[in-house]
Amino acid sequence: MDGLLSEFSGASWWRWLLSLLVLILAWWAGRLGGSLLRWVGSLTPSEQDDRYWRWLGRAWWALAGVAALSLIVLVHGLALEPLRTWGEQLAAWLGSKGASGLFILALSFLAYRIVSRTLGRLPVPVSEEFTRQQVRSQTLKGVLEAVLKSVVILLGGLLFLSNLGFNVTALLAGAGVVGLAVSFAAQNLIRDVLNGFFILLEDQYGVGDVVSIGQVSGGVERFNLRLTVLRDLQGRVHFIPNSQVTQVTVMSRDWARSVEDISVAYDEDVDRALEVIRDEAERLFNDPQWQEKFTQAPEVLGVERLAESGVVIRVLLSTKPKEQWAVGREFRRRIKIRFDHENIEIPFPHHKVYVAQT
Repeated sequence: MDGLLSEFSGASWWRWLLSLLVLILAWWAGRLGGSLLRWVGSLTPSEQDDRYWRWLGRAWWALAGVAALSLIVLVHGLALEPLRTWGEQLAAWLGSKGASGLFILALSFLAYRIVSRTLGRLPVPVSEEFTRQQVRSQTLKGVLEAVLKSVVILLGGLLFLSNLGFNVTALLAGAGVVGLAVSFAAQNLIRDVLNGFFILLEDQYGVGDVVSIGQVSGGVERFNLRLTVLRDLQGRVHFIPNSQVTQVTVMSRDWARSVEDISVAYDEDVDRALEVIRDEAERLFNDPQWQEKFTQAPEVLGVERLAESGVVIRVLLSTKPKEQWAVGREFRRRIKIRFDHENIEIPFPHHKVYVAQT
């Protein structure tokens, strides 16, 4: 680096060209470090930690700016201390191992971006209907992207450490010994990964499915080998480690069903109520706006039970996945309007009080 500076000491335009190159490298290094810090910050579960990562990002940009200023002071031969001393030390480091290290980091960053862009362009089946192929594609795409990015970061880090003079072989051997010791404390993490692998392999559920895991129900927003992320109707996000997924109920696989129990007062004619319910179910099924949501015609099973305040008639509405809730709400709305028109009473709890005469 010093030889290069002395060679072009007489040409001022080379000084400005080198200064411009230093500024470009500093901007690239600052952006790369800031992106890496934001990515690490996104892995933390609490959003309150984001401000600390933002401070670290600003500190990294400040460090890159000071380094660029030190090199520019050295390039122009200015006697500004301690910037000139820092510039000489930085130039010596860049001349020995720094340039190759930055090249490795640049390649790693490029490979990281290529993974995101390449997988982002992979065709994912998108249709108005909810299909298993769409769920499977989105889930595999997310898991594959996470795995490939982890491999790029791991290989880039090992090559960078090797360039700095670290014995990577000894480091890996030590990591194996330490990993064996830590594995006893990381058994939950291992169970998470193994269970996530079998969930993915068996296609139990995926991104876009509506599931119930334990006491939590919601749509699967994100899935990887370690955890499942659900969002419920209230917008709350639930992070569930895959090792805790011992039993899962999938409400959006292949087909769905809305089970409707319609109550009719005891004073009403049950056969007439059955005919009205059956007719309204057929009208809903034959409605062009709703027919495409069904997989088969509705089934009116008949009297399900004799409840305390009325006769319960059960109706089965078989629909496409994730359509059972909309179809059920529409059917209940039509039944209420039809019962009002037919003067069929919908029962409500009431009590009769008898006063004993003395």
